[in-house]
Amino acid sequence: MIDSYLAELKDVLEKVDKSKIQNLIDKVIEIREKDGTIFIIGNGGSAANASHWACDLSKGTLTDFYDPSYKRLRVVSLTDNVATLTALTNDLSFDQVFSQQLRNLIRKGDLLISITGSGKSKNILKAIELAKDLGAYVFSVLGFDGGEAIHLSDDSIVVSSRNYGIIEDVHLTIGHILTASIKKDHNYVN
Repeated sequence: MIDSYLAELKDVLEKVDKSKIQNLIDKVIEIREKDGTIFIIGNGGSAANASHWACDLSKGTLTDFYDPSYKRLRVVSLTDNVATLTALTNDLSFDQVFSQQLRNLIRKGDLLISITGSGKSKNILKAIELAKDLGAYVFSVLGFDGGEAIHLSDDSIVVSSRNYGIIEDVHLTIGHILTASIKKDHNYVN
């Protein structure tokens, strides 16, 4: 099992479209320069990845913690406020858990990153639709064949696997590449 899992992971990693990762890097840099906000969403393992990405992009991209002129990313994971998540789920429905939060926060020109293996979760699709309606850019990090999310998003990366573990591993790797690239870009900006 160990060898087959690692072999599949290696194979899937090699097939990831690097130009799509570069598109995401460029979009995040653009959002930072425009003082926009990045919102990240996901369910299950993708929710954990959304939290991880938000942490890394908020802190892991910094090269100077104390310079007030240093351009920081504004990043919010909408998976992290348990009280809000459960209140919206209880009072409305789980389908509304991200779109209702976005309705309060997202602005024209902001970025929504959706992380989803299937690309079919109703709460993700509703959030993508709302973000687009409000003039935000949507970049989805997907698995399988991209599901419906691939068609609703402005751009996307598809991790071609049917194994959620492999998909989530590669999604986390993409987040780490993004963080390292943004941090490197900061070294040239300042």
